[in-house]
Amino acid sequence: MGKAMTKSQLITTLAEKHDLTKKAMDGIVLELTELAYKGAKNGFTFPGIGKLVVQQRKARMGRNPQTGEAIKISAKKVLKFRVAKAAKDAILLKGKK
Repeated sequence: MGKAMTKSQLITTLAEKHDLTKKAMDGIVLELTELAYKGAKNGFTFPGIGKLVVQQRKARMGRNPQTGEAIKISAKKVLKFRVAKAAKDAILLKGKK
């Protein structure tokens, strides 16, 4: 497996591909990130990639792994990313061909 692409590599690649400056592409990536943060509570969809959603997790009983003692875990909000079917198919099925 190779290394993950860094933010600067992503910006450079996109800027070269679309004949934009790195500064302009950085602004676009930053704006997309801010839109995702603001829209996550309503479900932010990045077409072909996936969806950011906030879910309410119920309170539940858990166990302290060191002592085995039962503890109550309180309810909380969690952020989840649901990968789009198109992304799964493109990534997972691509390796099988």
